[in-house]
Amino acid sequence: MADLHPSGTGNASSTSSETSNQRFTPVSYGSDDGSAEPGPTMSSMGPLRLQTNFDDHADVGDPLSDYENDAEYNRRDNLEGKPPRGGSAPRYTSEEESEVVRRFDRRLVPFLALLYLLSFLDRSNIGNAKIAGLQDDLQLTSSQYEWLLTAFYITYILFEWMTLMYRLVPPHIYISLCVCGWGLVASFQCLATSFGGLVVLRALLGITEAAFGPGVPFYLSLFYRRHELAFRNGLFISAAPLATSFASSLAYLIVKFSSDGPISPWRTLFLIEGFPSVIVAVFAWFLIPDSPGRARFLSRRQRVVAQQRLEENTVDYQQSYGSRFNWREILKTAADPKAYIAAFMFFSCNVAFSSMPVFLPTIIKDMGYTSLQAQALSAPPYLVAFVVVLLTAYASDRSRSRSPYLIAHALISSLSYLAIAATGYFHTHLPPWLSTFIRYISVYPAVAGFFSAITLIITWSMDNRVEKEGKGASIAILNIIGQCGPLLGTRLYPDTDGPWYVRGMATCSFFMIVVAGLAVGLRILLQRMNRAVVDSTYTIVQAGPVYRGEERDGLMGGGRREDLEHSTGDRRLVYIL
Repeated sequence: MADLHPSGTGNASSTSSETSNQRFTPVSYGSDDGSAEPGPTMSSMGPLRLQTNFDDHADVGDPLSDYENDAEYNRRDNLEGKPPRGGSAPRYTSEEESEVVRRFDRRLVPFLALLYLLSFLDRSNIGNAKIAGLQDDLQLTSSQYEWLLTAFYITYILFEWMTLMYRLVPPHIYISLCVCGWGLVASFQCLATSFGGLVVLRALLGITEAAFGPGVPFYLSLFYRRHELAFRNGLFISAAPLATSFASSLAYLIVKFSSDGPISPWRTLFLIEGFPSVIVAVFAWFLIPDSPGRARFLSRRQRVVAQQRLEENTVDYQQSYGSRFNWREILKTAADPKAYIAAFMFFSCNVAFSSMPVFLPTIIKDMGYTSLQAQALSAPPYLVAFVVVLLTAYASDRSRSRSPYLIAHALISSLSYLAIAATGYFHTHLPPWLSTFIRYISVYPAVAGFFSAITLIITWSMDNRVEKEGKGASIAILNIIGQCGPLLGTRLYPDTDGPWYVRGMATCSFFMIVVAGLAVGLRILLQRMNRAVVDSTYTIVQAGPVYRGEERDGLMGGGRREDLEHSTGDRRLVYIL
């Protein structure tokens, strides 16, 4: 007993500390100048403090603490519940991660969807304004109306490069300015007195919306893992059919109650549907977070988890947008054929995506309905599309697959357009009620198909990029090429082709077939690249060094596809198909 001495006690204490440091650390002591001070003996030391005892209160808006920014704390080994090489416990639980995702789902995605709903409403309500008196009051020809649609997409294409501004300007500032900008321009459309004035406003509207919409999927990728993105992009993009449905329903009410008002119904429509964006822009300034680490609606602990789960080494977005671009990644993306296959898929899908929302009220009116009935009947197809987009995106994320759903929707949409075109071509052989029924019912799968395809194309394009600059560049390429589709789509339904519009329907059918074909080609290409990545990964794993008694293939033990990512040290991906 007499042989026991302080060193023995110290060794025991040290051993105990090493085995329990996963959960507890002693309260630290230090001098004012930061030098280490000898602490008290174990017998006089105060109670131990939980290392994970972060206060779950709303420390909103504050950057992460120095400890949370520590490089060791953010080691990639400690992320997503994977055992670190030292065998220590994960830094957060699956319940914590799930709660963070739910917070983003409740507070971030719905608000972005609201913003996109407002933007798509302001861009597409010109179709409702046309049959509400716009064309008659301004004495627009069919060609001039097509130019109003085209002017929007010309500037929308020319300013696609502004997608990269999400990496240069704090998003809460940038998004707020975009929303306020398009709200003012959309409202000013009610003051137009000539074709020239309205075409200028449509061009300005294209600039303000190009600065926002195309970059939001990239912005969401800063908050979600890639197997989570399709559903969240679906929630965001599904605001488009919801906006079109809302526009038709609202147009019905506006036309009905303002027919005898002091100003024309179409002017009232532009004002009522445009100005709310200006008000919402104020809320966007305070509600949009710049990064997971600065989300006001997360507690301090949740901000740490939100950042770590993305396997990011840069915790603060302020550091990110102030840092230099990875130009090499941008050039690599610009030379990647996969980016252009996705872009031409987007181009083909946009032919239908850009034409149906702005022409459907006219198409339905030409089926024999009144203007008021056409406004009302334009809404239901988009409500169905809204539900289908969400279900498709959810299923795509659950199965971690994009191409099967994309191909299926493209084919269904193509067949629906073909049915409309064939019915119009052979209308003399069908009873009028039957041809009208077939054409209207076929609108439902046609619309649901191209909206779902758009969602999956955008998500698939970003799924297979690692660097933020690569994601931003892929979205820029996707939109620069893809948004040329509306230049064709907005000219598919001239008045001279009415009331059957066979040529326009057949063209959309063809391009949706092209979407399916390109998706098949991209899937085959990615399958081949996956086989090469997996083979090389296993080769390196087998020859790899041993880390604390654990071989490199232990990194692949999680059973999910992302466990292969980054394991070879050269940031190669296992591509999502």
